Amino acid sequence: MSNPFFSDSAFSNAREASYSETMTVSGTVNKTILLFALMVIPAGLLWLDMGVQGGEGADGIGYAMNNGLSKYLFGGLITGLLASLIMMFKKSWAPVLAPVYAVGEGLFLGAISLVYNAAFDGIVMNAIGITLLVFTGMLLAYRSGLLRATPMFTKILIFATMGVGVFYLITMIMGMFGVQSFYYGNSMMSIGISALIAGIAAFNLIMDFAFIEQQSEMGAPKYMEWFSGVALLMTLVWLYLEILRLLAKLQSRD
Repeated sequence: MSNPFFSDSAFSNAREASYSETMTVSGTVNKTILLFALMVIPAGLLWLDMGVQGGEGADGIGYAMNNGLSKYLFGGLITGLLASLIMMFKKSWAPVLAPVYAVGEGLFLGAISLVYNAAFDGIVMNAIGITLLVFTGMLLAYRSGLLRATPMFTKILIFATMGVGVFYLITMIMGMFGVQSFYYGNSMMSIGISALIAGIAAFNLIMDFAFIEQQSEMGAPKYMEWFSGVALLMTLVWLYLEILRLLAKLQSRD
């Protein structure tokens, strides 16, 4: 699967042992909702603490940075990254590390959302609304059978996601050498690529839903519900960030 958390190898080792309780779809949904709440709460508290108002532009960003926004931004990012990396190798620790990941990701998203909102008034609420609508639409499409993770669908999406990863890597390397990628501009090509990446992120949700259902049927251990919840949250965060970036590019053209 394109999401490294949703891979056959990630679940196969866990299924080798015998457990009294096994993973279920409903259990995974409950864990995901809890993790989502643990992500939203620190993000909301950070907004209240920073007190940056939409539309303040550079002044608002400067105020937030001078009041410690950067430590939340990088601290949350590092915390979430470390928790997810440890879970990749210690899946049984997921019940403890999954909440840590969610809180760290919440601080990171809260901080980066503050920066965007200071530059573009109301953009964050719009991005959140669109993200939730896309998630709901994909879930309904999957449950109704309109969209299924067929072998061809999966193969195409895996290659597309790998292509996005390579594209991210290239733009990051270019930035390290002081070369500004067109991706960070607001040209029509840049907007088109952002829309394409957001679409790929959205369709990754279909594969996530399918893999959760498949592994539940195969009897993965109960703690994998937390592991799967983190994986689903990763895709949702990716989708939100791409929608946020896309809206920023569109508003900067006005």
